[in-house]
Amino acid sequence: MSDTTVPTTKATASTPGPDRTQVSRVALASLIGTTIEYYDFAVYGTAAALVLGPAFFPAGDSTVSTLAAFLTFAAAFLARPIGVVLFGTIGDRLGRKRALVLSLLMMGLATVGVGLLPTYETAGLLAPVLLVTLRLVQGVSIGGEWGGAVLLAAEHAPPGRRALYASIPQVGPVAGFLLSSAVILPTLSIAGRDGFADGAWRIPFLLSAVLIVIGLWVRTTVTESPVFSGRGPETRPASRFPLGTLIKEYPGRLLLGIGAAIGGSAVYYLTIVYSISYGPKALGIPQNTMLAAVSVAAVAAAVATVPFARLADRWGRKPVILTGAVGCAVWALPMFGSLSTGNGLVIAGAFTVGLLFFIMMFSPIAAFLPELFPARLRYTGASATFILANTLGGGFAPLVATWLNSQWKSPLVLGVYAGALCLVSLLCVLALPETRDEEFEI
Repeated sequence: MSDTTVPTTKATASTPGPDRTQVSRVALASLIGTTIEYYDFAVYGTAAALVLGPAFFPAGDSTVSTLAAFLTFAAAFLARPIGVVLFGTIGDRLGRKRALVLSLLMMGLATVGVGLLPTYETAGLLAPVLLVTLRLVQGVSIGGEWGGAVLLAAEHAPPGRRALYASIPQVGPVAGFLLSSAVILPTLSIAGRDGFADGAWRIPFLLSAVLIVIGLWVRTTVTESPVFSGRGPETRPASRFPLGTLIKEYPGRLLLGIGAAIGGSAVYYLTIVYSISYGPKALGIPQNTMLAAVSVAAVAAAVATVPFARLADRWGRKPVILTGAVGCAVWALPMFGSLSTGNGLVIAGAFTVGLLFFIMMFSPIAAFLPELFPARLRYTGASATFILANTLGGGFAPLVATWLNSQWKSPLVLGVYAGALCLVSLLCVLALPETRDEEFEI
């Protein structure tokens, strides 16, 4: 099947319609899973910005220790492609549900493990080695989370509402950040900056254990995707190595899909992760002010996720994504330029507008990327495009931004960087076909 042909095979007349109760439970399971996974990631990103550099990578220069902490953040992104291969193979050959349960369990154990680690002062070089190891496990886990979560929701969705249901797990990254802030802010307020650095930073990591138990219970009670379980003996079987088959049969779709998601990834991580460190350290913005401003913008993005997905079901995926890409490209400069004012209200307003444009790109992409590939390769295809875009556009964003600001010392360079990647996404989406009216292949 060529890159230019959208994979389509309509469900047979005997295929039962979706059970609304089960569909709702699946959507909830997908949302809880992505929220927990991105909570864990957000907790690490915030802790890296605040304390993990000195605790695990002591150095005379605070910039050097912060860079080292963000390097471990990037290391987890480098491990994500391993998760794509591992969980893509499990998800396409053995089932979406099995892959999702395993990915959530791995993430939870790694996150709790970070909260139990000794620091450099206690264990010497062993401490950063263990931290990097657990970060790699987190990266592998999240490499399989996104594709499975959106597929489980999308493949259960009623006709004409695929973008709507696929978008529900997309609330997870923003909700995970908000949940992490809801834990970190009170901990900071109660323990103080010194108390947080001395050991209170462990609390958000350890609380992940409670969330993981809830998430595993929810995920183990839902049914397998009907698209996967509905395969009959006449259906073309899954490949033994889905990623290799994907690269061979759909190289153009794979590259363009990565490009389509790369701009949104940069905007998200520069806003949600990097600005929380950059604002206080480089511009003197109070830490609580910065966290509150980003949280306000994140709430607006979370609320807008489902409405924009409904527009994508009505108008098509491309018009909504393209509007968001144009908006992000244009607004990136004033959005990050607002940091130079130091005013929390101005920053919150600018970031809110920016994240609303971001969510126009991010919400429909959950249906758009899976629709580019057939069922036998869909878990791997959706995961590979999104995760590689996240790695290239988001994983290295804090590292690249730290270097850019060491050279030019202006928040405007963040806008140039993010805006350029959003233009890349715009061009890639233009080159891909509209997929709204295509049936998921059984």
